[in-house]
Amino acid sequence: MGLLFRTAMLALAVIAATIVSARAAEVNFITDFGFNGRHAYYYVALDKGYYKDEGLDVTILRGQGSADAIKKVASGAATLGFADAGSLVLARGNDGVPVKLVAIVYAQPPQAVFALAGGDIKSPKDLEGKTIADTAFSANRLLFPAYAKAVGVDPDKVSWVTADGAALPTMLATGRVEAIGQFTVGEPLLAAVTAPKTLVRFGYKDALSYYGNGIIATDATIAENPDLVKAFVRATLKGMRDAFADPAAAGAIMAKYQKQVDPAVAEGETKLVAELAEVPGRPLGAIDPERVANTIKVVAENMKLNAAVAPEDLYAPGFVE
Repeated sequence: MGLLFRTAMLALAVIAATIVSARAAEVNFITDFGFNGRHAYYYVALDKGYYKDEGLDVTILRGQGSADAIKKVASGAATLGFADAGSLVLARGNDGVPVKLVAIVYAQPPQAVFALAGGDIKSPKDLEGKTIADTAFSANRLLFPAYAKAVGVDPDKVSWVTADGAALPTMLATGRVEAIGQFTVGEPLLAAVTAPKTLVRFGYKDALSYYGNGIIATDATIAENPDLVKAFVRATLKGMRDAFADPAAAGAIMAKYQKQVDPAVAEGETKLVAELAEVPGRPLGAIDPERVANTIKVVAENMKLNAAVAPEDLYAPGFVE
């Protein structure tokens, strides 16, 4: 009798596990660019089972820039993604791409220009007459005119050259260019490459107020599967809170999944993500309609939009609890 009971219970356990597995929703999530320490909180949520607890089977895909992430989500190649709000304004206004923000991560501008300390560039004004390297469609480059205007720099007096993203730190370290465009969250990796030289950072957040990167989904996914979107956002924010509370542990988790990432660099990048993400008086991930409107305004004033973009075109409320 005891053996039969144990056998029956084991069979029930197997059936239950099979049912749970069958119910797990497959989610392909694409990063904005590569696998970097700044993405550690997604891996924290993955490693600690937060996605699994929400009934999600999440695979993290390597992105090739925000524009790429937006296209991959729009096409269905990825269920959800991580992308720059300014790039999303352009995608909406110029191509009618049906993708929206559902949660914000970089609540402040992450874009910056970096130079080496001890050189000719000591203030933003010193960028005039200099050359900055960046990737072809980088948000740093696209939004530089807005930053330049805010700090009194003539953008026409600044030259830009296109380079592969992975080559930028070395180009700066070896003096091949005088400055590079880079997100502030990339500073720890950049500092490691340029050491022992130190960096000068000109952050757009010191002069402008608009949104950076957030979690994106298609209009169809938002309308047809809102519970999945809420579940992903909920688990991700839980991972973010853990990562911000213990950046060193987050760095170690990131390095476990992506062995090319230095855990110390991932720790530093996680700390900088927290600086951008945490807004006093607002829930983590919450989207402010006024900041959305200002993001659209910054983009519209500095880049061509074929069609006007309204705040409701750019974000979907109700996904951050």
